[in-house]
Amino acid sequence: MDRIDAMKVFVAAVDEGSLAGAGRKLRRSPAAVSRAIAFLEHHVGAELLHRTTRSLKLSDTGQRYAAACRRILSELEEAEISAGGERSAPRGTLTITAPVVVGEDVLRPLLDAFMTEYPAVSVRLVMLDRTVNLIDEGIDVALRIAQLADSNFIAIKLGEVRRVLAASPGYLARHPVIGEVADLAKHQIIAMTHFGLDSWSFPPAARSKVARAVQFAPRLVVNAVRAAVASASEGYGVTRLFSYHIAEEIRDGRLQILLPGDEHPPLPVHLLAPQGRFDVPKVRAFVDFAAPRLKRYFERLSHEASRASRSRRGRVSAE
Repeated sequence: MDRIDAMKVFVAAVDEGSLAGAGRKLRRSPAAVSRAIAFLEHHVGAELLHRTTRSLKLSDTGQRYAAACRRILSELEEAEISAGGERSAPRGTLTITAPVVVGEDVLRPLLDAFMTEYPAVSVRLVMLDRTVNLIDEGIDVALRIAQLADSNFIAIKLGEVRRVLAASPGYLARHPVIGEVADLAKHQIIAMTHFGLDSWSFPPAARSKVARAVQFAPRLVVNAVRAAVASASEGYGVTRLFSYHIAEEIRDGRLQILLPGDEHPPLPVHLLAPQGRFDVPKVRAFVDFAAPRLKRYFERLSHEASRASRSRRGRVSAE
């Protein structure tokens, strides 16, 4: 059996979560998929997948081998495309990663339009609220919201997003005024796992070099952005999120931004790719298609959030 072909089957099984799913994707029988994986396991001398009747789970060896397979298959595809010359038409599978909400709300509709424009390109969108190792996980392009460490990756800046405090007008009307950071300790807090479960930090006050922190016992802790947005919009407390998480709620008045003068500096948004990936036709086509559209989106988002902050400054509680 061809080892490269078996690797493709193995990666498809991992991505689809089942042998049957891999079979449907590759138009092969479950028995053929099973034989390919058994061939690889015999070749490496270790179990790669723990199989149950309903799901697959990677073994420790399987996790490392899957990362290696993605890297090998990506490099092989790149080599084949490069051999076709610089003018090769974009084709193949483009793998992109992004945080969950921006992936669902911003990238997904943009990718629909991109695939219409480039019918020979398929897309695998991996949405995770964690930093992904682009090389090990076979990623072509990442949309990343963070200060970037020095690396060999190539980055295109798209804009910035703010870390904002927000609450609904109804909540603010029923609770004490929030005029400074310390006031938050008196309020019901909706905490997000990766924004701080029992404290929030803030930049130093004027004429000080000491960062400020507010300790709290959260009324609600969630690990999903949409849950925090929904509870805050319905008046159950103050939450902290990225500005793009609540763009719609700010626009229609369901949430108000609080204490804009006490925010941390905005975080940059980049399209990020390993060295050399931007030269691959499918990646270059996506970047040329997506970058200007994403820049316009984040520029509009910044203007709307700034306008909302100015209009609400000093009016965070019903008079």
